[in-house]
Order: sequence, then C-alpha cells, then structure tokens
Amino acid sequence: MNRMLRQSILKIGAKDYVRSAIKEQADLSAFKGKPSLKVLLGVFAIAFSFIVGWPAVAALGVLSIKLQNPWFAAIGGPLTYGASHLIFMLGMYLSGATYTLIFFRWLTRISMEKLLTWVDR
Repeated sequence: MNRMLRQSILKIGAKDYVRSAIKEQADLSAFKGKPSLKVLLGVFAIAFSFIVGWPAVAALGVLSIKLQNPWFAAIGGPLTYGASHLIFMLGMYLSGATYTLIFFRWLTRISMEKLLTWVDR
C-alpha cells in the first residue's frame, strides 16, 4: 500500500470525532423512532423542492417556446429555480441537521473501521 495513503488513513483515524464514533459504536437506531411533525414537514419541503425545481423550469422553457416569448424562461427560470433552492434549504433546516449528523457519524464509523482494518494488513 502507498505509504502516504496509509499515513493519511491513520491520521484521519486519530481524530477525536472518528475515535469517538468507533468507541461509541455509532449506529442508525435513531431512525427506528417515529419522526416528528417538524421532520415530516422538512421531508415534504425537500420533495416539493424537486417538483418546483427542474420540472417547473422546463415547463417555463416549453411555455416560452409555445408563446414565442423568451422572457418566461429568461426571468421565470432562474426565479423558479432559486425558489426551489430556498424551499430545499428550508426542508434541510427542518429535518436535516439531527438525522444528517447521526447518519454521517455512523458512516464515519463503518468507513474508518474498514479502512483501518485494510491498513493493518
């Protein structure tokens, strides 16, 4: 194995976040519970942002061609896409932080356990 890669993996494995995730056996048990209304609203907002995003921009493009008015796409497209981004960020705010941290802590643990086992060979 490349010596630099091995050293990098060991250096990352020595970080407090990684060591605590491995020591505490970070898992996904928090996902077994019933989600709160806030989380459900957040997931709904994220899903809605995908509907508002590219499909709405594409529809404005088609409308612009049909009506032969490029301003629908030129003005409406960026505004619609910007609105979908704001809706997505709201959804992430409502539902994302807690579950994202839990997921990434678990992902860090399983990834680093595999990498550290691979380095020790």
